[in-house]
Amino acid sequence: MPSTPFVFSVRTGGRAGQDDRPGEDRVFVTPTGDAVVVLDGVSTLSDERPRGGWYADTLGALLVDRLAAGPPAELAEVLYDALATVAREHALVPGESPAATVSIVRLRDRVVEAAVLGDSPVAVIGRDGAARVFTDPRLATLVESRPQAAEYRRRLAGGSGFDERHRELLRELRGAQMGWINRPGGYWVAEAVPEAGRRALTASWPLAEVTQVLAATDGVSAAVDDYRLYSWEELAAACRADGPQAVVDAVHRAEQRDADGRTWPRNKPHDDKALAEIAVRPLGAGSR
Repeated sequence: MPSTPFVFSVRTGGRAGQDDRPGEDRVFVTPTGDAVVVLDGVSTLSDERPRGGWYADTLGALLVDRLAAGPPAELAEVLYDALATVAREHALVPGESPAATVSIVRLRDRVVEAAVLGDSPVAVIGRDGAARVFTDPRLATLVESRPQAAEYRRRLAGGSGFDERHRELLRELRGAQMGWINRPGGYWVAEAVPEAGRRALTASWPLAEVTQVLAATDGVSAAVDDYRLYSWEELAAACRADGPQAVVDAVHRAEQRDADGRTWPRNKPHDDKALAEIAVRPLGAGSR
């Protein structure tokens, strides 16, 4: 446990988006509980290549080893080193590799540190009860500018369901993304280009001002950003009361009630979901 007058406890939740297919979101926690890594594996187009779940497993395990080993390095450098190692050891090729979004939260000394690469946000709950939400908007900004995004949402709202035209639009969007990935002016994600690690967005907050930290994949954050089921403060409260797994399950049930995507137009009926909650309390204070 770090030398700090605070105690950390971690709880996690997750589930696959489809019952007949393994999920590709992952949560890793260091043995001391002072660092958490959340990854959303992005699949390759063919199952003949390693999948996003394999990549998330491989990268996540390496990141946790690096974070636990010390001495502490900048999070972006830790990520850069891990990306380079995975790409080298598995001969991954840019543009043909599986990929993942990554969020890292580390609590050390007297600060909470975070790094985000892709659309898996971190929400820090202060002692005033307010959420400070840290996101990487680069991919979403590019996607929202494409006509295919507007069209698939318009069609779903009109009752088309997740039909073949919907899948065509997603393939077109995926093709556009391949022209933006890991390059200036585009967006950055964990893949076979180690420089992406140094392009992660980073932030920190005084540990004394923090009571709770959430790290989530977009399958969970959609409940706040798109569905409006919770505010971040309400989602944090639900985690405190019922635990992250209950929150994940509640989001999944809400999606089941909107099976055709008419109320909440989205790219698929259910996304994989992963959520980590870190509770922070002063040493000697009572349990949660």
